[in-house]
Amino acid sequence: MIIIKLRETMKKKDFNIGKLAEATGMHRNGISKILNEKNSGIEYETIDKLCKALNCKVGDIIEYVPDKDDSAE
Repeated sequence: MIIIKLRETMKKKDFNIGKLAEATGMHRNGISKILNEKNSGIEYETIDKLCKALNCKVGDIIEYVPDKDDSAE
């Protein structure tokens, strides 16, 4: 399963949605959808913008965690 860690990274970097929207050129609604996991995916370009603005790695924004069912294999 994919975990969105954007909110935690924004907090560590002292960013709110407005500041991140300004830094990335993204619309606030788009950022909000990512934060609230209301989208079906994130484009590479979006990940790139977020990483540049937050000066972080992809793993600081999204993380893969195996499902409990997957660990039994």
